[in-house]
Amino acid sequence: MSKHYLHPLFTPRSIVVFGASANPESVGSIVFQNLLQSDYKGKIYAINPKYEEITGQKVYKNLQEISEPIDLAVIITPAKVVPSIIESCGQYGVKTAVIVSVGFRETGPAGVKLEKNLLNAAKRYGLRFLGPNCLGLIRPSIGLNNTFVKSMPKAGNLALVSQSGALCTAILDWAVPNGVGFSSVVSLGTSADLDFGEILDYLVSDPQTHGILLYVEGIHQARSFMSGLRAAARVKPVIVIKGGRHEATSRAAMSHSGALIGRDDAFDAALKRAGVVRVYTFGQLFAAAKTLASRYKAKGNQLVIITNGGGPGVMATDRAADLGIPLANLSQVSLDKLSACLPTAWSRANPIDVCTDAKADVYAQALSICLEDKGVDAVLVILTPHVVSEPLETAKAIAELAKKVTKPVLACWMGGEQTTESRHWFVQAHIPDFRTPEAAVEAFFYLSAYHRNQQLLLQTPASLGRVDPPDVEGARMIIESVLAERRKVLTEMESKALLGAFRIPVVSTTIARSVNEALVMAESIGFPVAVKINSHDISHKTDVGGVRLNLTSAREVRDAYKSIMQSVLEKRPEAHLDGVTIERMENRVHGREMMVGVVRDPLFGPVISFGIGGTLVEALGDVNFSLPPLNRYLARTLIENTKASKLLDQFRHFPPADRESLEKVLLRVSEMVCELPWIKEMDINPLIVDEQGAIAVDARIVVQHYMPGPDRYAHMAIHPYPTHLVTQWQLPDGTDLIIRPIRPEDAEMEKVFVRNLSDESRYFRFMQTLQELTPVMLMRFTQIDYDREMALIAVIRDDQGEDKQVGVARYSINPDGETCEFALVVSDEMQGKGLGHKLMNCLMSAARSRGLKTIEGEVLTNNYGMLKLMNKLGFSTSIDDEDRSITLVQRPL
Repeated sequence: MSKHYLHPLFTPRSIVVFGASANPESVGSIVFQNLLQSDYKGKIYAINPKYEEITGQKVYKNLQEISEPIDLAVIITPAKVVPSIIESCGQYGVKTAVIVSVGFRETGPAGVKLEKNLLNAAKRYGLRFLGPNCLGLIRPSIGLNNTFVKSMPKAGNLALVSQSGALCTAILDWAVPNGVGFSSVVSLGTSADLDFGEILDYLVSDPQTHGILLYVEGIHQARSFMSGLRAAARVKPVIVIKGGRHEATSRAAMSHSGALIGRDDAFDAALKRAGVVRVYTFGQLFAAAKTLASRYKAKGNQLVIITNGGGPGVMATDRAADLGIPLANLSQVSLDKLSACLPTAWSRANPIDVCTDAKADVYAQALSICLEDKGVDAVLVILTPHVVSEPLETAKAIAELAKKVTKPVLACWMGGEQTTESRHWFVQAHIPDFRTPEAAVEAFFYLSAYHRNQQLLLQTPASLGRVDPPDVEGARMIIESVLAERRKVLTEMESKALLGAFRIPVVSTTIARSVNEALVMAESIGFPVAVKINSHDISHKTDVGGVRLNLTSAREVRDAYKSIMQSVLEKRPEAHLDGVTIERMENRVHGREMMVGVVRDPLFGPVISFGIGGTLVEALGDVNFSLPPLNRYLARTLIENTKASKLLDQFRHFPPADRESLEKVLLRVSEMVCELPWIKEMDINPLIVDEQGAIAVDARIVVQHYMPGPDRYAHMAIHPYPTHLVTQWQLPDGTDLIIRPIRPEDAEMEKVFVRNLSDESRYFRFMQTLQELTPVMLMRFTQIDYDREMALIAVIRDDQGEDKQVGVARYSINPDGETCEFALVVSDEMQGKGLGHKLMNCLMSAARSRGLKTIEGEVLTNNYGMLKLMNKLGFSTSIDDEDRSITLVQRPL
């Protein structure tokens, strides 16, 4: 497989420094000296017309004087000359750069223009760069330090990616005494080019990186950010801290949903869907870093606490309860063993109080018993120093036991002077240790939360199916008509019609434009009825006296019509009134009023909210948020993480509500926002739910102009499962098969498919000897985001009624965003039947609809069957100049 396009940035063989200086206090001098003194094995060149040599190193006037290949340029010059330097680097063949220079967008319009020139120059030559205004990049394992941080951190398995250079320096300073090492430290600066998404894409496949820390202040490209996060979190723990959580943001005050959600709510929902763990303070970030730097991975969240003091045990228990971490229930066997070795006064429960005078051997016995218990996922050991306690001996005993198991063991040695030496021992043993019980529990929470969040990450929402499919075209026509009238707020009737188009149950509603029509409609529907003002200028009808409920007679309907009109005219004389709506009252005895909403976040796109409904929704604030697309698991999670969820259970004389119908409404709403990018806001409030199902009583939808592009889901941060790419096909021999995008649950089928290929077919596909996909490969092949890559599999039903994969074609988009690289393999028994031709046509059609311009690939020169197929499909071919065993194939889309 070819090297990642950022390989020259992270593992350069040669570096040139523009702006290297002899002034020891200048940034140019510090960066150059860091490179020279950090045991970097590659070649280092300096360019500065002012000097002939710096500290004994020759200095060049320009790149042409060097006349050697350069992988990475480090630029520390005045901003005004950076675009020309990038131009010269591009012409010379340099592929990556780190721009430390300041003076771009942060300085105003002139700086913005300068940055644009810089970016244009880089794009002309395919040069990728970090910065500007960044600290630089550190790779301790190869002695690479092109930053102006004077100390080189030790090599480790953590990657730090930050938009703040100051935060990088703080963490690096903290890491030294805590024994935490790094695989990479990346300062993004203003991210004019490389951003989180592409850096994460590299770190996913970096074998040195086992965990990732992110400091985020702002996201430039939500789709790229989410794709990178999701790809990384599938295989490695990712911890995120966000600055600017309470930044003021524009809100649509006329909507319940708009009033409820803030910028941070959308960001939090995005992180949950990405399967990452969020922290809120630097202290928590340091605790997370210490935990991730250990060798541990949590397989569950059942925690045991061992302590020699009741107070610390209680504090740890309280913090665990705050975070939703359950204390493990020890088996009777474990309890009996503990009773046999602990003092009579021990607690006989979790937390395990081993008593004040517990020596090292007592701690060791208790820990050993707990680690053997199958119901225990992790152990927190707490020690408070007493006259008879043995802090160092106990630490050594704990470390000796911990290195023999994979279950996480965390230490909390409280105090100061008496426990200092023990902390050094824990650092050497790579056991996370903390000074307070709360910090230790939080550290375990990060491990267990990563395990739990993987469930959210692995959810790949599919369509609701084609049973009773929505009328998407009809819904679009309604929206187009509203926008054509220069309106953005749909009337209640129009809003309910839109819900109906997506098969969401709604209360039957009609319009009456006179008292007489209101009487007729009410009699036709049947009492009791509700009467509401009908006006696209009025959002909250109750605020202007525009609602009357539970009307049981014609007289009440007549009086309601007159009083509503009079009240609205007094309070909103400028509003255009179009009569009233008449609807039958949904007097469900066991009904619970819920709310489902949608708000279009400027960064992450549609955000779905759920919570308690009625007029108190904003006052109570019981709302949970999630990014679409949803599936049943995600819809269920969205409901369960609210207090309103308890109202749906059985209580007093109320039978349990039909949760399945509520989940279906959420799934339909999810489908609406996927297929209708014009929706800006939506409120279904109240949505009444009881044992009979769910029904929308009132609805309000706001739309906006939207110009669809090649990517039909460009308005979403997470690409939905592309149901539109599912096709049915029949082989010439009459065999029926389905070609569809791959799903995570296809992992076992994909594994069997590759295993059953002949040795030759596997070699032609992977260009190496491979018997079976590794777990990491299997994950990457089946858990795709459908945005940067696509995989179409061909599936048939075998004689046992089981689905069987018989072919796969996939593409991944290249960094230029316009071309893609493909791969194709068909099972041996299906070769020669036209399946490869069909799969490639489907794949090229998908790439074309994505807006890609060219598809290309590498084929082994002796793979004559594949080359013959490429010729039939119109691909051009050429021998690779660097490796004549490979033929390059390409065709425009």
